[in-house]
Amino acid sequence: MNAIDKIMSGFQGLKIPLRFVLPLILSLAVLAYLMMPLVDKLTLHWTIRDLDMRSEIIARTMEEPLSELVKQGNRGKVLAIFNRAIRDERLFAIAYCDKEGDIIYRTNTFPVDLDCEKFVKEPGKSHTIRDLFKKPVHLKTYPLTVEDQPLGTLILVHDISYAERRSADTRKYLFFLFLIIGLIVSAVTIVVAHLSWRKWTHGVRTFLLRGKSREGPVPAEIKPLVADLRNLLRSLDEDRRLTDDLTVTWNPQKLRELLRKYMRGEQILVVSNREPYIHVKGEAGIEVSRPASGLVTAIEPIMRACSGTWIAHGSGAADRDVVDAHDHVQVPPGKEQYTLRRIWLTAAEEQGYYYGFSNEGLWPLCHIAHIRPVFRSEDWECYITVNRRFAEAVAEEAKTEDPLVLVQDYHFALLPEMLRELLPRATIITFWHIPWPNPEAFNICPWKEEVLAGLLGSTIVGFHTRFHCRNFLSTVDRYLEARIEQETSTIMRQGQLTLVESYPISIQWPTEGNWPSVEECRKEICSFLDIPYDSFIGLGVDRLDYTKGIPERLRAVERMLELYPEMVGRFYFIQIAAPSRSTLQDYRNLEGYVRDMVKDINARFQKGSYVPVILRIAHHEPEEINKYYRAADVCLVTSLHDGMNLVAKEYIAARDDEQGVLLLSQFTGAAHELHEALIVNPYHIEQTAEMLYRALTMPENERRDRMRSMRALVKDFNVYRWAGRLLIDAARVRQRERLSIRLGGTFRGL
Repeated sequence: MNAIDKIMSGFQGLKIPLRFVLPLILSLAVLAYLMMPLVDKLTLHWTIRDLDMRSEIIARTMEEPLSELVKQGNRGKVLAIFNRAIRDERLFAIAYCDKEGDIIYRTNTFPVDLDCEKFVKEPGKSHTIRDLFKKPVHLKTYPLTVEDQPLGTLILVHDISYAERRSADTRKYLFFLFLIIGLIVSAVTIVVAHLSWRKWTHGVRTFLLRGKSREGPVPAEIKPLVADLRNLLRSLDEDRRLTDDLTVTWNPQKLRELLRKYMRGEQILVVSNREPYIHVKGEAGIEVSRPASGLVTAIEPIMRACSGTWIAHGSGAADRDVVDAHDHVQVPPGKEQYTLRRIWLTAAEEQGYYYGFSNEGLWPLCHIAHIRPVFRSEDWECYITVNRRFAEAVAEEAKTEDPLVLVQDYHFALLPEMLRELLPRATIITFWHIPWPNPEAFNICPWKEEVLAGLLGSTIVGFHTRFHCRNFLSTVDRYLEARIEQETSTIMRQGQLTLVESYPISIQWPTEGNWPSVEECRKEICSFLDIPYDSFIGLGVDRLDYTKGIPERLRAVERMLELYPEMVGRFYFIQIAAPSRSTLQDYRNLEGYVRDMVKDINARFQKGSYVPVILRIAHHEPEEINKYYRAADVCLVTSLHDGMNLVAKEYIAARDDEQGVLLLSQFTGAAHELHEALIVNPYHIEQTAEMLYRALTMPENERRDRMRSMRALVKDFNVYRWAGRLLIDAARVRQRERLSIRLGGTFRGL
């Protein structure tokens, strides 16, 4: 082949790339030219917005001294302030006009013939002017007042000629940017056109899934892209979360919209041991009550918004009397919004599954409360049986092959894997409401591998804090054969990928205006308990559980009365303790111990009819508890170990008067969010006592500032946000699964 033939052959090889490159570069050039006016407009808009903010800051800084000098008529000092201010390279001129629109003071750079009256009539407005100043300027007015009476108008003039220079530079840079982008895109396109697209994409997909190709090793050039792709998707998810948190107002309506947008009305099933409504036989017939449970407090508003099905253990004496042939009952009573499906357990099953393995085994294992866990083989067998029964009930209730199932808490660690067998395409979210221990502590469980494997049947496993997520990842890494991706917080085991994420749970923000006033609540509580209205009132609200730190709290109350004897006779502490798991010996012992402590403290500090501690071991309805919240000066939450603790957030929500102080244990998940609470170590009795006294004597303005900040956080980060985050993550996983089906694999590893 001669030289001419080689040249012609090379030209023929370039025909297709040039056919794409030249139109692309031309299109980008036209686009850049059309965008120039928009760039100028945006630059001017941003400049004016910045100058408005700048003018506001300057005016506020000058307002107080200037108002005083104007009243005194001190021309020299006024002009001195003006001249110092215009040393700034952008602040061009300043003037002061009286209420009639006459210029009283001005810098030499301010035109004498400017009509000041026009600006006095439009205080606070901004104007862009060119003619009078022989250059483009931005003029901003600011009204001056003294004791809420109008005094005059301050006029600030900024030179904005620099904005035109900035626009010119931006246009130049924009042109070259589009040119470079065109060249880069063209070059990449040419390269991609010469690659084997099908082989390359197959290699990427296979590597993302398994780390190697069935046909052999994945090409080395693909491997560096994988970590970047995963990190990019993770970063995009986190950015979208942050944007949602800043812009979205979470409420029932928003949650319904989210379901329509992301879940397209797909079926939602909730599984928990505790039911949201219990039917019992009372004097007037069948009565309904709500159990004292943080889980129910959090989940019930979501079900009202989603209209799904809640599957739970029917434990009420009259529960069987109100269900239909399929064990269904519509709730809430009188305002039916979702379905409750009840599961029946024998006394032996309840003893082994609930009281045995769940609450004598897993509960103390996961809580650092110095109670030894007890594991029995017969309890484990009951736990398996009951988990299997609930899994079958979920399959019966499922109307599609891919429902969204929300599994709640440590009672159902085996359920996700069982559901995966029955409903392979279901999206299963397991939320672990209690802490997760470190790997060394979890090693105590004789069936640790089975529990972990059961949880990894979930699509998503959620915890309250990142600390608990890290503990779970480390535990799986220690005891199971699985691939852990710390960067994406995912676990791949036997082809099933599980996302491990933190979702701090919260409460339903109450509707304002539906409560009796704080004064009415305090009068009612004081009258009911025979407490003087002007006393100091402390409050504790808990289940009667050894993790809640009730004895430590009582010791702190006793120590506070010792250190500050002036509080004796003036301070009352009300401890509301809902009975819990009273068939277990540890809980019966705790109740007796608490009663004896209260008796001893009251005997020690009793003065006539005065006793400092009022113990109420009984179930209280939420409306009753709310009155106590609104009446108390301080709420003590001294848990020794807690996943979140919703009592702290309920107390904050109840204080719409922005008073009251929250004293909060550092060992609660809530302490990671509620930084304005008084944080204590409940084991440090003197520290807790000192903090209690500080709370009782805290100035009103400090109480208001702390409570206002915490109320804003709890209102924005409410239970609907918690549910929304869970459901959005579930929806994204479902979208990726559907994409993977089209691509012949699964992208849940991303």
